[in-house]
Amino acid sequence: MPVFLPVYERLLHQLGPSRWWPAESPFEVIVGAILTQNTSWKNVEKALTSLRAATELQAEQILRLSQEDLAQLIRSSGYFNQKAARLQGFLRWFERFDFSVDTLRASASSEELRRQLLEQKGIGPETADSILCYALNLPFFVVDAYSFRLAERLQLGIPLKYEPFRLAVESEFRRRFTEADLTAHLNEFHALIVRHGNTLCRKRDPQCAECVLGRAKPAKGLTSGLRFRSCRYDTRSV
Repeated sequence: MPVFLPVYERLLHQLGPSRWWPAESPFEVIVGAILTQNTSWKNVEKALTSLRAATELQAEQILRLSQEDLAQLIRSSGYFNQKAARLQGFLRWFERFDFSVDTLRASASSEELRRQLLEQKGIGPETADSILCYALNLPFFVVDAYSFRLAERLQLGIPLKYEPFRLAVESEFRRRFTEADLTAHLNEFHALIVRHGNTLCRKRDPQCAECVLGRAKPAKGLTSGLRFRSCRYDTRSV
């Protein structure tokens, strides 16, 4: 029985298309995916604005910067020294493909590309899948804290571990959508979960009365923060 598709359909019905990732180019998506680690997108936007003013968001120009100068440009994204080193390290690897997303995508199979991305320092599964889905337009689902929160609260019965979660979503969506449409739907599902997590299914003060996913009400007498399992999700589609 489908688990994720009814969630996807209801969120899409309520929120409408997200058209995420907000970027002017695939390369900007890559830079944003690295900078957004452990920070809000608002802070990333500030860093991207500074980078664009100083380098026109050109990979060659970013590499020419000293690590210290780059760190100051991306200071708003937090962990700026670490991220400056990671971004330039990634770009030195990306240079092998002439800084071309198309060349990178054509260089290997999807799974091999993922393996290579995960070999780069500071690129974990969430960042790698963000790059694959949003920059390279490949069918990978991005799992994040919003995904785990939603699955736990709705009691979807999915292991709250990255790989099992990702593979479960991709498998279910592959049974519904054609390969040509798969990436767009995986992209949209992740974006909708993030929007839902920011506006309704918040970590604190969830707006359960407005939730489109069922009769979700916070449990009374919580003893461990907000790790409640009180939502009662009706798996029927919209």
